[in-house]
Amino acid sequence: MPLTTTGDLVTAAAAARSAVASFNVITLEHVEAVIAGAEQVRAPVVLQVSENAVKFRGGHLLPLARAAVAAAEHAAVPVALHLDHVQSDTLLHRAADAGFSSVMYDAARLPYAENLAATRAAVTWAHAQGLWIEAELGQIGGKNGRPPLDAHAPGARTDPDEARVFVADSGVDALAVAIGSSHAMTTRTAALDHALLGRLSAALDVPLVLHGSSGVPDDELTAAVAGGITKVNIGTALNIALTGAIREFLAERPEAVDPRSYLTLARQAMTRAVARTLQTLGAATA
Repeated sequence: MPLTTTGDLVTAAAAARSAVASFNVITLEHVEAVIAGAEQVRAPVVLQVSENAVKFRGGHLLPLARAAVAAAEHAAVPVALHLDHVQSDTLLHRAADAGFSSVMYDAARLPYAENLAATRAAVTWAHAQGLWIEAELGQIGGKNGRPPLDAHAPGARTDPDEARVFVADSGVDALAVAIGSSHAMTTRTAALDHALLGRLSAALDVPLVLHGSSGVPDDELTAAVAGGITKVNIGTALNIALTGAIREFLAERPEAVDPRSYLTLARQAMTRAVARTLQTLGAATA
């Protein structure tokens, strides 16, 4: 079916009191696995390509984006394409022509005033192109010229009052909030601050996004969705599944050289991870 938009999927998830899952893809096998997992449970899904994934592909956005669009158009469930953690304005300005309906613009490394100015400019450009735009704040303490830490560093938390002002002044469509998850976690041990999530949900009138969700246990994810998270980003969990399947296969068959043999198993492992995550989130049925 034709590509849908991230904004439409997030709006539908909020109405259903569920969350849409957004999976980071690096290879064509990632793309195929995400769609296959979504089709298994009949749930919509977002494919997201990070700036780091674009760098991995030599700075070329279109090869992976075009593959994702083609795969999405053959999917039996709604699929949207999202450009994730964009710091480069040059890359941001390539999004609209590459099939993306949304962008996460990441200026959280900057002091608050600079983050706000850069994000506001990105929003102005993105909205003129019809793009839905997500952003995030750095750690509390990033104001008044002090450099912020990574928004998902251990102990980082989003301040509800600061977030309310940031959303109003920037015009973003969604905000990624720091409530205890961290990027690239390989163990599911993150404990979320649900009381803070409640305050953020009450303070903000835009969808809330949880980054670093691979490290969050099922019960914590379920509680986060109940508490107001409507978009959940997952990347490392797929890479763990892919790498584990390949490592196990090659350990048993060190003589193997045909990548199709182990990439098939890797794709299947990622498909199972996607389906399991969507079931945990109670993703709305497509």
